[in-house]
Amino acid sequence: MRVQGEISHLRVERLSLSDSLALAAHGTAPFAALGYGTPHGLAWMPTVNARVLSGQGAMADVWHVNGGYVQSGTTGIARWRSNGHWLLGAIDIDESAEKQNLAEIAHCAYRDLFKTLDQTATPHLLRIWNYLPQINGDGGGLERYRQFNLGRQEAFFEAGRAAFEGAPAACALGIHQGALSIRFLAGQTAPVPVENPRQVSAYRYPETYGPRSPTFSRAALTDIGNGDVALFISGTASIVGHETVHQGDVLEQTRETLRNLEAVIAAANSQVTATFSLAMLDCVVYVRHPANTEAVRGVLENALGADAPMVRHAVYLEADICRSDLLVEIEAHAVAPGRLRA
Repeated sequence: MRVQGEISHLRVERLSLSDSLALAAHGTAPFAALGYGTPHGLAWMPTVNARVLSGQGAMADVWHVNGGYVQSGTTGIARWRSNGHWLLGAIDIDESAEKQNLAEIAHCAYRDLFKTLDQTATPHLLRIWNYLPQINGDGGGLERYRQFNLGRQEAFFEAGRAAFEGAPAACALGIHQGALSIRFLAGQTAPVPVENPRQVSAYRYPETYGPRSPTFSRAALTDIGNGDVALFISGTASIVGHETVHQGDVLEQTRETLRNLEAVIAAANSQVTATFSLAMLDCVVYVRHPANTEAVRGVLENALGADAPMVRHAVYLEADICRSDLLVEIEAHAVAPGRLRA
């Protein structure tokens, strides 16, 4: 039984598919996992339905908890696993079976997401992963990503959730097949949002980027128990201010993305006693054109060295980025000993 006020320890490790499955082969499955190129149908491991470009093949971020009975359940179209303190949820919607536009579908999906948090008494979103087929496609006069932002933000407002300052970390990528997919991590304590001083906050973008701004913070910090702090970094790309830079140049876009990651990490370090660094991140690198994968990997190796954990553990996925002029995006997480500053 968890003592009142005590934080159930959450930890994460990046494993191959075979090592992930081995954890469940001789006993209880881990708390939850987010798979990259992994099979569909594993209740404890919702997958990201994108082509893996990494040489190591299918991978997973496996989440472990201590304390509490792990329950599985559904709320509307949301599937989830929770130990009473932490929750990982998944939503998949086949748009072809719906008689609604993407804004309405996104609104319904996020409405069930927030209902899940209410039903399970897990009030605070920490991290969200969004995957949209044809993210840059036309959605009836409005780009599909902009349609998605309409429905997402409306659901935040309707649920009385922070859509601006205090929004969770998130990413939104375009997949080439399958359902509109949302994955989400939640806990008992509100995350500490982190912004990038080199960029306009996404929720403050001008109206030229759509009728509703994206709903996420550049990163989020949270106490995960056992004296550790987690840093969740949202999808990060070659944007300075609010404008794309280095159009058409994947090498320079990757270098600019690393500069933005460094800036976010520095901002995060000012809010914790922990020390995070670029080299220690477990990242997912989304590449628009698979032929650019080795070039992007080369930039990371030149910047950090081939033995840096970020370089060795990186997962590369084929995905479209939320802006059609962006060629690469990186999202990441890290854990370090320390605490949040008061």
